[in-house]
Amino acid sequence: MCGIAGFISSKLSNPKQVMTNMIGTLTHRGPDNTSIWNDSNHMHMGHTRLSIIDLSKNGNQPIQSKSGRYVMVFNGEIYNYIELKKEINSLANIKWVGTSDSEVLIELINYFGIKEALIKTRGMFALSLWDFKNKELTLARDRLGEKPLYYGWQNDSFIFASELKSLKKFPGFKKDIDKNALGLYLRYNSIPAPHSIFKNIYKLSPGSIISVRHDLKKNKEVFYWSTLDEANIGKNNFFSGNYLSAVDTLDSKLLEAVNSQTYADVPLGAFLSGGIDSSTVAALMQKNSNNKINTFSIGFEYEKYNEAKHAKLVANYLGTNHHEMYLTSKDALNTIPLLPDIFDEPFADSSQIPTYLVSKIAKSKVKVCLSGDGGDELFGGYNRYLIASKLWGKISRIPKPAKSILAHLIKFVKPQVWDIFSNLFYKNKYENFGFKMHKGADSLYSDNIDELYLNLTSTIKNPSQWMINFAEQKKTDYNFDTKISDIERMMIKDLVGYLPTDILTKVDRATMAVSLEARTPFLDKKIVQFALSLPLKYKIKEGVGKSILRDVLYKYVPRNIVERPKMGFGIPLAEWMRTDLKDWCENLLNEKKLNEEGFFDSKIILDKWNKHLSGKEDCHHQLWNILVFQAWLDNNK
Repeated sequence: MCGIAGFISSKLSNPKQVMTNMIGTLTHRGPDNTSIWNDSNHMHMGHTRLSIIDLSKNGNQPIQSKSGRYVMVFNGEIYNYIELKKEINSLANIKWVGTSDSEVLIELINYFGIKEALIKTRGMFALSLWDFKNKELTLARDRLGEKPLYYGWQNDSFIFASELKSLKKFPGFKKDIDKNALGLYLRYNSIPAPHSIFKNIYKLSPGSIISVRHDLKKNKEVFYWSTLDEANIGKNNFFSGNYLSAVDTLDSKLLEAVNSQTYADVPLGAFLSGGIDSSTVAALMQKNSNNKINTFSIGFEYEKYNEAKHAKLVANYLGTNHHEMYLTSKDALNTIPLLPDIFDEPFADSSQIPTYLVSKIAKSKVKVCLSGDGGDELFGGYNRYLIASKLWGKISRIPKPAKSILAHLIKFVKPQVWDIFSNLFYKNKYENFGFKMHKGADSLYSDNIDELYLNLTSTIKNPSQWMINFAEQKKTDYNFDTKISDIERMMIKDLVGYLPTDILTKVDRATMAVSLEARTPFLDKKIVQFALSLPLKYKIKEGVGKSILRDVLYKYVPRNIVERPKMGFGIPLAEWMRTDLKDWCENLLNEKKLNEEGFFDSKIILDKWNKHLSGKEDCHHQLWNILVFQAWLDNNK
């Protein structure tokens, strides 16, 4: 894994120093080598390398094609590069310098063109390619958005980088806040592509390619992959086998994907929470290995949030070399001041904290870690799918006035009281029952499945009320095939929205902050295409999500070890905000400070804060969004 940055500019007196400054901010992404390159057409690129494949200097970048036409900086891994190398060798007599995937990728582009080359790849990446012949810069990003890439126009120049901190080193960079992006952040905890927190700076969309000429004019964005198109294709070319054959096929495909992602010249491991997704990856990884694999989990002193005991059961059964660490509240609290720098723009999924901490543990033993991310979105694992599957048909038939009364009655009962009710009657079967009841009550106001999805995925459901002089624009332009069911629509929206915007952003920044590479076998394109071709009934059966994935896992791990209620990767944030974090919160939520900054309605925020402090309401999810932005804003002044 690596960091990349660059610019096209004729306005700088010392462009080499600027490039050095920009790439110098990304050494956490690649501490093993740093190189910069420039061209007489005012094109400059830099690269920081985390050496994973071909540890010699032959794997360093920037790298030039044998033809001399292209120069590339590349962040990521191409998992099928060995077979692609064979394909190139069948076409030309190449004298290879090293054994890296980057050398294969640039020759693949040289022979097939960038779009066709990327279609052939299986991997994760963000890249920059300079074409000497056409005097044109091309940027590209992987299919699902595992690797980040920002770009934009500043000071009569075009700039790009893996992280915003690099762009901020460009002379004259303007830190004007984009209020549309801020509104999206309040709703979703994070900022979706193509937006960024700054005006005129964008995230490259997953699966896309853009080109910029040396005169700084941008060509039309081209997509070599569309998850929505693949979903529509899958629905019209569905898997026609029975359920058992689907389980066997998925098992085979996952085994091959894990095998392809365990190729490296450095030590590897796997994150293991003891849940379905991470246990499946660890089980298949161990099956592929002749030695004990390294697995990593994190435990908390709060039993409600502790997954380590479940992970240990799975690790013991599989016989892995398991590493766990129990963390105190102090360990987690000490991480909070680091968040603005690690995540670079406002990002408020609080599982960012344990993700960063478990990455630190893993980095002490390995350089690459496989994760189970993507399993929920592909195979129906989130509770919102189950809620919609069980209740939407009933909710949609309730008259609006009755829905309003029912929602009011549910929310009249405090979440803590609902939790007591759940403990008495369901024996702790449902995690955060009270919070989910209140969230479900909000969903009663939905008139269609798209509104239901928006309600279930929104932290702050009315950003326009919280912000000053802001009117939200909601995106609804999804062109679904009519054969795609309501529940599948939600899953696909998560694949194109929640997964890259939240989950993959969290994993990339947390792991890269400690120079650890994370790989996600579930996001192999063959797994994604297969999952999108499966009938929904193979994913959600009798009210249970990830049915097909569970049956793959049961081939390797007994059902009783992994069957338990779904847990988030959480921390006791609501309690900390009333105790250990109280002073930090009150400093950031200072009324005078909020009013002077002019982004938020301080009355709404302070009302929520006082209700949270008193225990009248649990507002920690909404307040965490505000707090993270405020901390980020202080860090960027």
